[in-house]
Amino acid sequence: ADPDFIRKVREGNADRINICIACNQACLDRIFSDRSATCLVNPRACRETEFDEGPAKARRRIAVVGAGAGGLAAGAEAGRRGHEVTLFEASHQIGGQINLARMVPGKVEFDEMLRYYGGQIAEHGVELRLNTAPSANDLAAHFDAVVVASGVRPRVPEIPGIEHPKVVTYTDLLSGKRNAGRRVAIIGAGGIGFDVAEYLCHSQPGEAPKARGLDLAEFQAEWNVDASLEKPGGLLGDPLAPCQPTREITILQRKASRPGATLGVSTGWILRSSLAKRSVKTITGVTYRNIDNAGLHVLIDGAPHVIEADTVVICAGQESNRSMFDALQAGGIDTHLIGGAKEAAELDAMRAVDEGVRVAQAL
Repeated sequence: ADPDFIRKVREGNADRINICIACNQACLDRIFSDRSATCLVNPRACRETEFDEGPAKARRRIAVVGAGAGGLAAGAEAGRRGHEVTLFEASHQIGGQINLARMVPGKVEFDEMLRYYGGQIAEHGVELRLNTAPSANDLAAHFDAVVVASGVRPRVPEIPGIEHPKVVTYTDLLSGKRNAGRRVAIIGAGGIGFDVAEYLCHSQPGEAPKARGLDLAEFQAEWNVDASLEKPGGLLGDPLAPCQPTREITILQRKASRPGATLGVSTGWILRSSLAKRSVKTITGVTYRNIDNAGLHVLIDGAPHVIEADTVVICAGQESNRSMFDALQAGGIDTHLIGGAKEAAELDAMRAVDEGVRVAQAL
């Protein structure tokens, strides 16, 4: 994550250290699938010769729209190279979708990513404008180039009853705008659907979300760890023994393939085990019929079923927010598109950070 770790400590700059967030996505997962390793928070890792560490040849006025993972990386790198950078963020805080990810148990390390990049944009003189959504005309009038990192919005499937009050998007759930009841149906069995299920397993019905760090005593109790090491194997019992679930959760997907196919090679088994301990159900090959007061109506193997639910969470993918890019490009402005705004696949911070650094190198 940071090859200058020791030097920064020695110089009294520990606050500038880039910290590993323990995602395994770019290192172990790539190695295990016969690809070269790198690092989500440091795309230079194992690719050092592909980057220019010197200043830009000419100083330019650069606007970056969106302060998610890609926008932060682009703004920090452009500032480091000597450009005059303004970073626009429509919300009241930096981070974008990272602020949702950090609400999931086990992902509080994303706080360090925001700390690091927040420090980087300050160190390199990037002007940060929160609660600001510039127009295409304003950007065209005041900047030499624009990087559009405006991210994604949840895709809402066309299901009759999708406007029912019990329906909530994953963004509204994890941001605290909405809470979930005791019986929950999750539409979508990708990484986000599994993360939402994990979040719901560790919170009570009606409880507002809170970022969860690792509580050692709670972890040991959950997995039957014998902290005294007096028992054989350091276990008080079966670590996979069921826990008392706080909710009835069902994850559904249209495809008949294995749910959670996009989970990490080296970490997905942990999440699957955690959900299995709490009796979370997964159903594949589903056809969605409608949503009403009774819950989510589906067809399974051609037969009608009702998934009784107090809350239906939509985790059915994302759509790109790229209208700003299209408007600027139509006006002939030097414009670059990165991250989720470029490709609304599974939320991919690794790709967003890599694209952010590389586009800043090309400015």
